[in-house]
Amino acid sequence: MKRITVSIILFFAFENIVFCQIVSKDSLNLLFIKAPSFTIFQDNYFLTGISLNEKISNNSSDAKFQISFKQRLTNTNLPFNTYAFLTYTQKSFWDIYRNSSPFKENNYNPAIGIGKFFIRKNNCLNFIAITFEHESNGRDSIDSRSWNRICMDYKTFLSNRAYLFVKLWYPFDYKYDNPDLINYVGYGEVSYNQKFINDKIIFDLTLRKGASWDNKGAFNSQIAFRLSKNANQYLSINYYYGYAENLINYKVKTQMIRFGIVIKPSKFNLY
Repeated sequence: MKRITVSIILFFAFENIVFCQIVSKDSLNLLFIKAPSFTIFQDNYFLTGISLNEKISNNSSDAKFQISFKQRLTNTNLPFNTYAFLTYTQKSFWDIYRNSSPFKENNYNPAIGIGKFFIRKNNCLNFIAITFEHESNGRDSIDSRSWNRICMDYKTFLSNRAYLFVKLWYPFDYKYDNPDLINYVGYGEVSYNQKFINDKIIFDLTLRKGASWDNKGAFNSQIAFRLSKNANQYLSINYYYGYAENLINYKVKTQMIRFGIVIKPSKFNLY
């Protein structure tokens, strides 16, 4: 009976956090302790599609996939009720339609950080983190691309079905491989996520502006359709327009539309 009671409390705690109706800080701490320590971090996906600014061919079509996960290292027992975590994201571009199907580019993005949850006066959940991130393509010589950054992440739930995510970064150790990278990736990005029709459809939008005074930047949008009621697998339509979709060609403007499957983090995933 005790186990059933705890399960019921956790279920409603999860639901309340997701829908911006947190009862107390104690329920948040209980939820955090019971939540899985190893989870999906960003979307895991496999997409394939065509270029919209080039003639459709085997060379302009590709597959793109991403693997992303997170490991929580501690509970909220660090100073100021913070916790430590590791993340790893790998994004790959595969010329699957060309002879021998070579991989065009792989981007590796490990990170370590300290995060904290807090509750606004309207009982909505918020999250802030400071992270150290490295990103590179693992190559050498003239094909080497890499950079490091100190990031501040802020996530806030705007309603029971929408959240806003702001990521700002201070870049360093990038001028040797790609001295003008910041002109294309800028100093941060903003993401918006909205759910529709009982969470069956999710719309994502990410905007990034380069540091230069021209139109360099990126626009990345996605509409995902959930495959079944209790699954976190979705059919996805993804559109990318702009620069720095990958590191090797960060100076090249791309316009791609891709289709495929996405595995999204569970709604029980705190961050």
